[in-house]
Amino acid sequence: MATKILLLEDDLSLSEIIEEFLSDEGYEVSVCADAQEALNLAYEKYFDLWILDVKVPLGDGFSLLKDLRSCGKETPAIFMTSLNTVDDLKEGFSSGCDDYIKKPFELAELAIRIKALLKRSFSHKNEDFEDLGNGFKFNFTSQILFHFDKPLSLPSKEIKLLSLLLKNKNIFLSAEKIFEELWDYNEEPSELSLRAYIKNLRKLLGKEKIINQRGRGYRYE
Repeated sequence: MATKILLLEDDLSLSEIIEEFLSDEGYEVSVCADAQEALNLAYEKYFDLWILDVKVPLGDGFSLLKDLRSCGKETPAIFMTSLNTVDDLKEGFSSGCDDYIKKPFELAELAIRIKALLKRSFSHKNEDFEDLGNGFKFNFTSQILFHFDKPLSLPSKEIKLLSLLLKNKNIFLSAEKIFEELWDYNEEPSELSLRAYIKNLRKLLGKEKIINQRGRGYRYE
């Protein structure tokens, strides 16, 4: 499966050059021309890497990455920008980037940085995988469930529930404890919704994986 890259670059000529180069290198590239489009795409789809220009329409790369990091998105990110002061560099890394490449740059340098970052990220992710059997793996860092290395799109509360159950494997969690972890303080907990999430996870992973005992709650085993 090809490595997926989100490229944010508003310079049409440059984005076409980078997209063509990365495609020739074997990557699957999705191009955005403004910060809002990139934000929406980063939420909607799974990417192995984000490459973000900083000075773009409808926002900026620094703020975009801060927003994504604050929502728990841990996809590796490279900033590419003409901004080159120490303060710019500091702001880039403080917003959550993993690497920073200054324009103008050689495409070969970009390729080297991408390969190094993906190798580091892949090694880290492998350590953080929980093998659930039948081709399913859960990544605690990215909060993504994979089936034969293909990322699955699940509702956020189902993902949070699965993560909670896996972190407390073989331990019963009461409905009250799950409500406390999954529902925000301004949300009304729903027993019906919780049962629906459990049902969906059982359908996906196997009914025997999640045990329910009256008075004790739910347990992953």
